[in-house]
Amino acid sequence: MTLRTLYPEIEPYASGHLDVGDGHSIYWERVGTPGAKPAVFLHGGPGGGFSPSHRRLFDPARYDVVLFDQRGCGKSVPNADLNANTTWHLVADIERLREMAGVEKWLVFGGSWGSTLALAYAETHPGRVSELVVRGIYTLTKAELDWYYQFGVSEMFPDKWERFLAPIPPEERHEMMLAYHRRLTHEDKQVRMTAARAWSLWEGETITLLPEISTSGPFGGDAFAHAFARIENHFFVNAGWMEDGQLLRDAHKLTGIPGVIVHGRYDMPCPAKYAWQLHKNWPEAEFYLVEGAGHAYSEPGILDRLLYATDKFAGKA
Repeated sequence: MTLRTLYPEIEPYASGHLDVGDGHSIYWERVGTPGAKPAVFLHGGPGGGFSPSHRRLFDPARYDVVLFDQRGCGKSVPNADLNANTTWHLVADIERLREMAGVEKWLVFGGSWGSTLALAYAETHPGRVSELVVRGIYTLTKAELDWYYQFGVSEMFPDKWERFLAPIPPEERHEMMLAYHRRLTHEDKQVRMTAARAWSLWEGETITLLPEISTSGPFGGDAFAHAFARIENHFFVNAGWMEDGQLLRDAHKLTGIPGVIVHGRYDMPCPAKYAWQLHKNWPEAEFYLVEGAGHAYSEPGILDRLLYATDKFAGKA
């Protein structure tokens, strides 16, 4: 069987900034065919921004896709700003974008943190979601955060974990997220940047099954790392402003929404247990646990299933 690959490179047919209040202006693009099947793409992180390759996850002849940089990252301004930047601000921003696009419902696509945000949006506004495609499921429970930032993945990547520990004195390492938070919000830019690079590279180098410099490389850049680390850590030390287990608990609100769940068997940041639990709580969605795959959407088996999903919901598959 031939695996699906990305659609050809494409430029947006429209772009701009949307003032969402609180001093934030978010950058958005639209790609595909105006008036075709509406969709919105939710990037990871939080704080990661979207890339040109994300435009290529949808058949441009059949979709009209909105992609946007969430508050504080990518081309949105102000950069790396934590003020009025929570899960629920972002959920409200998605609704503002839907209204701007002039559509009643749209397909919601999100991976990693984007899956968290997609679930939060769909459980808040189920009537606005025509279909839901989620990858690399992250439900932001304390157990998931501890697994990645305290003990768990540390056992799989001891060399990379040692570099992640380096900026933090031994007496603070029992609470790594909080220790990083102190440094990522420090007045001294050099302190912030040292922490930001270490935080960002820990993620960039653990999201693929095999080392992949094209994926991990951007995580080491100063501008990307600063926004990514500050925003992601800000969201995670606050547990996404959600009750522990809320997204799985409220998965019944997804009833009636056609969906596809895609997860890599060897996803290190996001243990497969939570994707499996989402599947159990939302059984009408198709579920694919991809063998020989890690976390990143670019893993061949994961990418194939994601394109299958977008093609399916466009009436092609």
